[in-house]
Amino acid sequence: MARKNSHIWTELRHHLPFSVLSVSIGIILVGTFTVITEMLGVYNVSPYSANLFHLFHTVHLLFSAIATTAMFWQHEKKVFKTIIIGFVGSVGICGISDIIIPYISGFLLGAHMHLHICIIEHPLLVLPFVFLGILIGFLAPGTLEKQEGVIFSHSLHVLVSAIASILYLVSFGVTGWIHQIGLVLIYMVIAVAIPCCTSDIIFPLLFVKDKTRE
Repeated sequence: MARKNSHIWTELRHHLPFSVLSVSIGIILVGTFTVITEMLGVYNVSPYSANLFHLFHTVHLLFSAIATTAMFWQHEKKVFKTIIIGFVGSVGICGISDIIIPYISGFLLGAHMHLHICIIEHPLLVLPFVFLGILIGFLAPGTLEKQEGVIFSHSLHVLVSAIASILYLVSFGVTGWIHQIGLVLIYMVIAVAIPCCTSDIIFPLLFVKDKTRE
């Protein structure tokens, strides 16, 4: 148990710089989008940011499904079990990162948030990305084991996750968020760092048989 906890904290420390950088870039991009729409006289950006959220959320699911499936398949060659791990690890944990934590963060920021769960409300939008990610995950372990593959795929994963989380915050309740940018940064780093580390590494390895894991 102590060894597992030490591994988890090590992974979280490694993820933190990626997370802070990605959230900062996400804040710049979403903030620029907000300012431009306001300059154009559009003060209710929610419908537009919601469309962007669906774009980034689905791509986040794709990246997460690839990473989670590949990590488990690399250690245990059981097809059905790998599919389940890839599905739950992407849909469940990405939902926490992109939806649940931003939803709670919105309330902490004083907004009246609307809970919008894509897998329930738009299953046909979400599922193709998830299953394509799982399929690629079966083929990807050899590529993802290479250092450049890990860095590139994880950097994209964290950046897309960060932008999706911020867009959810803006789309479903929070207005005038730029004036609360410090708290947004902290909440969104939490939304990105812990779930992404969990879905990519910790979650799939929890279900690998002990002998295989060793």
